Amino acid sequence: MAYLLSNIPHFNAWIRKEFTHNHIDYHGEYLHAVVFAVNTIPDRCLSFQVVFTGFELDAEEDAENIHGGAMWARMPITALVADSVLEEMPEAMPTHLAQPWDCSSHEHAVIKMDRVSSSPWLCKIDNEFHTGRYLFTVDYTGNDIADDPAQHKQSHVLELTDAGKWTGNIVALPNNRVRATNPALWETGSGAPDFYPSQHLHSAEIHDSYMDPKVTFNNLYSEGDKNEG
Repeated sequence: MAYLLSNIPHFNAWIRKEFTHNHIDYHGEYLHAVVFAVNTIPDRCLSFQVVFTGFELDAEEDAENIHGGAMWARMPITALVADSVLEEMPEAMPTHLAQPWDCSSHEHAVIKMDRVSSSPWLCKIDNEFHTGRYLFTVDYTGNDIADDPAQHKQSHVLELTDAGKWTGNIVALPNNRVRATNPALWETGSGAPDFYPSQHLHSAEIHDSYMDPKVTFNNLYSEGDKNEG
């Protein structure tokens, strides 16, 4: 299980340059980078390790490349804009909309879930539905909040692909703010799912029968009675 920092399926992005200058200068300017690792710190949004490429200078033949190869740790998710074909750069998103729930633990796993990665996702943000391209998921464990079935949240990292003024931003949304689509495998529902968060832990060894060695060790080589409890 990773602690604090993990490799991710890397992707290219534009970094809002003001994040590299304490939000004092360079608003509206961008640096090109490769995003290749993720940080999880409790009570903060996801942040990322990036390496700058200097590719933003391609149109400026005489410009000096001072950023290529430089790295930045813990770049917040709200600093990232996808390196996709965009009509214009998106408006910056407030953190509470880009990632409604902060990271719940230092301990985490990163996975790209293949079965739901090929088709667009529906993303509910500020009470509106937008489409997004799934990138990967961060899941958390290792403390009471992360492992509480009623409180557990995953962070699905997505690029917003049709979100008006936010198209191109990178977001991290939990299960109850997204819906995966795949017309070949299932029909996408509409309306609110009839779900209620589980308050239960499901464990075999919590059952009273585990106090009885005859039950606990009732394997292929024993002749124990069937447990009807």
